[in-house]
Amino acid sequence: MARASKLFPVFFTYILSFVFLGIYWNNHHHMLAATDRINGKILWANLHLLFWLSLFPFMTGWLGNTHAVPLPTAVYGAVLLLAAIAYYILKTAIVSAQGPDSRLAVAFGNDFKGKISPALYAIAIPLAFVNSWISIGIYVFVALIWLVPDPRIESTLRS
Repeated sequence: MARASKLFPVFFTYILSFVFLGIYWNNHHHMLAATDRINGKILWANLHLLFWLSLFPFMTGWLGNTHAVPLPTAVYGAVLLLAAIAYYILKTAIVSAQGPDSRLAVAFGNDFKGKISPALYAIAIPLAFVNSWISIGIYVFVALIWLVPDPRIESTLRS
């Protein structure tokens, strides 16, 4: 039983990271499906996002194997924050190339989730040094926000 309790943080962190990657994959797919034109700026912004997402396996292992001590918990949040910023940069580059009246610009609207997520990560990072579990709770909360289906892009594409 003691071995199972040691594996739980590793497995939990793996599931959390998988959920985040799934959220990014789905949103990235929908965003690019609504994109009519790609340019060099978009390609570089996409690569920037891919870099931060490529750190998820490393961060997942570090956070899980250290059982959520403050530093890995904070750095995990920093990677989540930087991935969110990279996604915002990619979204902005695509909307800029498509135009302010494009289907994608209309679909994003005010993008509440895209604005609140980085703010929550920024709050969670220093909180990791107060209580790691509060930070992890915030990370889970952000994932849950994004798991609620957001039909904006799909409905915009259909109309």
